[in-house]
Amino acid sequence: MTPVGQTPVEGARPVRDEDAFDVAAVDAWLRSQRVGLPVGPPEVRQFSGGASNLTYLLRYRGLDLVLRRPPVGTKAKSAHDMSREYRIQAGLAPVFPAVPTMVAHCNDESVIGSEFYVMERITGVIPRRSRLGIDLTPEQTRKLCHTVIDTLVELHRVDPAAAGLADLGRGDGYVERQVSGWTARYSKAKTWNVPGYERVMDWLEANRPADVGICVTHNDFRLDNLVLAPDDPHQVVGVLDWELATLGDPLMDLGSALAYWVQADDDRAFRKFRLQPTDVSGMLTRDEVVRYYCDRSGLDPANWTFYEVFGLFRLAVIAQQIYYRYHHKQTRNPRFKNLWLPVNYLELRCRRIIGKGN
Repeated sequence: MTPVGQTPVEGARPVRDEDAFDVAAVDAWLRSQRVGLPVGPPEVRQFSGGASNLTYLLRYRGLDLVLRRPPVGTKAKSAHDMSREYRIQAGLAPVFPAVPTMVAHCNDESVIGSEFYVMERITGVIPRRSRLGIDLTPEQTRKLCHTVIDTLVELHRVDPAAAGLADLGRGDGYVERQVSGWTARYSKAKTWNVPGYERVMDWLEANRPADVGICVTHNDFRLDNLVLAPDDPHQVVGVLDWELATLGDPLMDLGSALAYWVQADDDRAFRKFRLQPTDVSGMLTRDEVVRYYCDRSGLDPANWTFYEVFGLFRLAVIAQQIYYRYHHKQTRNPRFKNLWLPVNYLELRCRRIIGKGN
């Protein structure tokens, strides 16, 4: 039960049996890293969102912390690098304050069987799939959209060297590496019930533009990865889930973000897969987001069709990689059972956009 004086945290549920860990071991290790923790072990809950790294609430009396770890049984450290995720947020904190405060990183896998790190929980409102979590007029919702995009622009303006992250990426050639990398990932994760994506992958390779710049990119920038101030819904106080962040092309980051931006007039199939409330009254359309971002950043949206198609293809690969794990019984999470369906749909959507652009 929730400690006295602390309200329940939305999205935090009992820990799934397959994702449980030794709470006493974590508590003992954490006390060796941070003095002044409240007396007694924490209540542990698991956040239900997310399909990659696992996130837990550690609720001490008067103090909420969050623990992040890879999926149970994960062997590919490069895909779930806890030290990298920790380092990115710790580096950004002085120059981009909308990141959680890092507490400690543990690379001793004997504690819970994997690396993990702990951070402070940011208190606020997180927009969910069907609702913003706050009552806003259409005009206020539009203002919120501008604030969200301004936050992405602010991130892209961060000097990687000032954050100690200059070595985070590989520099020029980012677009080329992304196209070839995600193409290879899809081929490796393909199952019998999804399309080959050959036409989409060939088009991306033939139409990839040069990098427009290199900056810190989040690569999973969505409304449900943002925390809004509880007393001012137009202020973004937190950006969460940095596991895919790197140094990359800002328009590639925007394209990846808008792959999730399902609007009210989209077809029924696309709306079925909506993960954030981008269809509520007052929300900007994708075209409006692109125009506003480019006006604020000074970038040219002339090749936008490429970034839109890439974002959708990348989303399909992510879904297929998760489905692959379910298909091969590497996870039992029932949420992943039908992810092959959006993979099929996204291929048709990519081809439709390519056809319109030709």
